[in-house]
Amino acid sequence: MAYFYSLPTMIIMHLFNTMTRRKEELKPNGDVRMYFCGPTVYDFAHIGNFRAYMASDLLKRYLEYKGHFVKLVMNITDVDDKTIKGAAKHKMQLAEFTRKYESYFFEDMDALRIKRADVYPRATEHIESMVDIIKKLIASGIAYRGDDGSIYYDITKFKNYGCLSHLDISSLKTGGRVSLDDYDKDDAKDFALWKAWNLEDGDVYWDTELGRGRPGWHIECSAMSTKYLGESFDIHGGGIDLMFPHHENEIAQSEECTGKKLAGIWMHSEHLLVDGRKMSKSLGNFYTLRDIVEKGYNLLAFRWLCISTHYRSQINFTFQSLEDAWNTVSKINNFVFRLKNEKDAAENLTVTDTLEAARRAFEMHMDDDLNVQHALSAVFELIHVVNKEIDDGRSGSIREVLEFIMEINGIFDILTDAGKSLTKEEQEMIEEREDARRRKDFKRADEIRRVLAERGISLEDSTQGPRWKKT
Repeated sequence: MAYFYSLPTMIIMHLFNTMTRRKEELKPNGDVRMYFCGPTVYDFAHIGNFRAYMASDLLKRYLEYKGHFVKLVMNITDVDDKTIKGAAKHKMQLAEFTRKYESYFFEDMDALRIKRADVYPRATEHIESMVDIIKKLIASGIAYRGDDGSIYYDITKFKNYGCLSHLDISSLKTGGRVSLDDYDKDDAKDFALWKAWNLEDGDVYWDTELGRGRPGWHIECSAMSTKYLGESFDIHGGGIDLMFPHHENEIAQSEECTGKKLAGIWMHSEHLLVDGRKMSKSLGNFYTLRDIVEKGYNLLAFRWLCISTHYRSQINFTFQSLEDAWNTVSKINNFVFRLKNEKDAAENLTVTDTLEAARRAFEMHMDDDLNVQHALSAVFELIHVVNKEIDDGRSGSIREVLEFIMEINGIFDILTDAGKSLTKEEQEMIEEREDARRRKDFKRADEIRRVLAERGISLEDSTQGPRWKKT
């Protein structure tokens, strides 16, 4: 396969399409348009939620690295069964309640360095668009009003229902209905598009042509995705738990309404387990980002744990895995610190050849369904070779290596203050220490080493001179 670094749109990228169960070429018609399902703002998001959000972040950043312009839309679900119950429990107005947890969500996203989406539409601000879609579905004869006054979607009338989750609905009983927002495949029935108001909803309702009520969860994403990305777009994604019923129902609603394929590729990230089990408050293994910080861990360790694991592989979260992830983050940062503070020399063919091989391998594997583990193997091989060359006194071509590492950090974003260069004062202190050692003033040399250690700079003496790294 040929690689044209100056022409990123010519490089072919494949992603696994949940719809077809195979890898398919991403063929954007211009900008890449993506919709990823966002949070339901009724509580703090748990660490499993952020695994899916980081998958979208990784994809967006890599596409931008390749030169594409990406438009990412991520919805905010601020009206559904959970938000209404939560607001009632805390005796708060729905908007006040959901804005509170929405702000916590953005705080967590920023803490994990997840780039903001281009649009974060709120469900409550798109009721009119939802009503318009439901009216079209009623007119087509696929939606009907139930005995409870709510409007339901007849799944037996949509010929492709089950195409995403590969669900066979031929044996389902006609007329069965489910009013809950979330349910399992075993409960596949006609689902609610518009829920007629009842006492449990309190003051949460809209008076529309459909009657007094509120939208079902699934119609919200159909309205918001098509409003901001068009009737058909490139990628629709989210956690694997959303495949059914949420994404299945989105397809049924949107495609019945427009007659067009909603998304070219459906991308789903796998579950995050905790100590090998599904996360649950009853099991005592339910964690938010705040829990991780309170236990003394750096959130970049969690970021690395998630983005360095293939998005279609399950992650088994343990605190040992966090420590291992932090060790890797530290090694990468120390390598960058070393490159920034090493004097470059003439071209080193060993380094330049390894660098070009690493770049080709990195992009080849990332183009293959974001195969990040194989892509990172090439990067770690480059780090190993460059460290050995520097240790042996051959520090040529390191500026090019640093540029490459900084480029791919635009994808992974895990550099800390350890990646910064030495200050002028710190450089002068190291030079002073070397002078003190030459004068055999070991007391002064040890004193400078201690001061630098307090600043997080570790010194190592070698035949080629002092080596340093951030601790």
